[in-house]
Amino acid sequence: MNLMSNILLNVLIAFLIGSILFGLQRKIMARIQGRPGPPVIQHLLHTLKFFIKESAFPRTAAMPFYIAITAMLSLIWVAAVIVGPVTGGSLLLIFAIYAIHKIVEHNAGSSSGSPYGKLSCVRAVYSAAAEVPLFAVLIIIYLQAGTMNITGIINYQSIHGPLIFTIPLAALMFFVLILSKAPYSPFAITKGKDIISGYETEHFGLLRGYLMMSESIAWYMLLWIFLTVFLGPISIPVYLVGMVVLSVLVAFINAVTPLLNPNHSVMMQVTFAFVGIVGSVALLMI
Repeated sequence: MNLMSNILLNVLIAFLIGSILFGLQRKIMARIQGRPGPPVIQHLLHTLKFFIKESAFPRTAAMPFYIAITAMLSLIWVAAVIVGPVTGGSLLLIFAIYAIHKIVEHNAGSSSGSPYGKLSCVRAVYSAAAEVPLFAVLIIIYLQAGTMNITGIINYQSIHGPLIFTIPLAALMFFVLILSKAPYSPFAITKGKDIISGYETEHFGLLRGYLMMSESIAWYMLLWIFLTVFLGPISIPVYLVGMVVLSVLVAFINAVTPLLNPNHSVMMQVTFAFVGIVGSVALLMI
C-alpha cells in the first residue's frame, strides 16, 4: 500500500469512527436523561446528508474567505492524521495543528457575517485562552519521556510502562481538553444552544458537511493521541475499546452537567490546568 492510499484509508477510518462515537455519545446522553435518542449512526448520516443538499451562501458572508476557511478546517485535521497515525511524527506539530484549528474556528464564525457566528468567534478567543495553559502537558510529557516524537513516546512506554501511571495529572489535563471539544460539553461555549450552532450557524450544504467531517476526524485524533501518549503500544482492539470508554465517560459528564457561561468555563479549565501543572511538577520532583 503506497503512502497516498494509507493516508486516505486512515482519514476514512478517522471520519467513520469519529462520527459513530459522536452518535454513541448522543445515544448515551439521551438514555441518561430518559429519552430514546437518535440511532448511533445518526451523526454519520447527518454529515453525509449535507454533502448532497443544496449549498447556500449568506449575503453577509465574506467571500471567498467564507469558503476557504471551511476547506482549511478540514485540511488541518487531515494533516493531523498524517502526522499522527500515518507517520508517528511530532506531538508538538499535532498541537500546533490544534492551535491553527482554534484560529480557523475563530475566523469561521466571523466570515459568515452572522451575529451568532460573531459571538461564537468571540467565545473562541475565550476558549483558546482557557486551553493555552493545558498545552503545558507537552512540557510534562517531555520531562518524563525525554522526547516529543510520538514513536519515541511509544517506545519509552514499552520499556517504562504507561505514562498515565507516572504523570496521571497530565492525563487529566488532556482529558479536560478532549471534554472541551465534545458536543454538548459544559465547556463547549463556541457552539452553545444560546447561539444556535455557533460558528456553523450560517454554513449550509457542502460547507456544513466539511465542517462536520472535520469535527469527526478531530474527535478521533484527540482520542487517538490520548491513548497513544498515555497508554503506549496498544493493539487496534484496545484502541477501539479505549475510544468507546472515553466517549462514554464524556457522554455521562455532558448528560449531567449544564453548559457553563464563558467566564466560568475559562476559570474552571484554567483551575484544572493549574492543579495539573503544579501537581505533575511535584510528582516529577519526588
